[in-house]
Amino acid sequence: MAYKYQSFKLTPILVIIVVNLLLYIATLIAPQLIYLLGLQPASFLTQPWTIVTSLFVHSGLWHVAANMLTLHFFGTYLSRLVGEKRFLIVYFGGGILGSILFILLAPPFSIAVGASGAVFALGGALAVMRPKLKVFVFPIPAPLPLWSAVIGGFLILSLFPYIAWQAHLGGLVLGLILGYFFRKRERYVF
Repeated sequence: MAYKYQSFKLTPILVIIVVNLLLYIATLIAPQLIYLLGLQPASFLTQPWTIVTSLFVHSGLWHVAANMLTLHFFGTYLSRLVGEKRFLIVYFGGGILGSILFILLAPPFSIAVGASGAVFALGGALAVMRPKLKVFVFPIPAPLPLWSAVIGGFLILSLFPYIAWQAHLGGLVLGLILGYFFRKRERYVF
């Protein structure tokens, strides 16, 4: 019996996950990094980098774990459908649009951290491209159509306090739009 060795490939998804995990650890050591890298509408003009850096900083273990697991599953699937370049457009475009909506709609001294807007962009694109795909959502014991898991997840999370629903909405909207355009140009690499 012969085993085929598959070489390790550094993908954009893996790089994003590693950077998020390293920054999470860094914020545990130096919590003030959250104020340097997190997005605050009132200080955006003096700290414009936060429109992107806030996508890499998380507020807790469950926050980073949920976002990175979702990024891995949604990102891997979407990347195979549309390619790495378009995956990156969806991810960072959704994250940045989410940040813009947060700047425009959130209280000026609130702070946003996390990749949720970018992750919702991936979910939105997949919800358009594969709406009937069955997914499991903890703690629901039965599979749900992807479109209902993504939209339902957005609606439920928006009800919680201290959630940057504006960032989620921006990412979701961009993902839905790009999913519509990418649906006709899939790669089918499985």
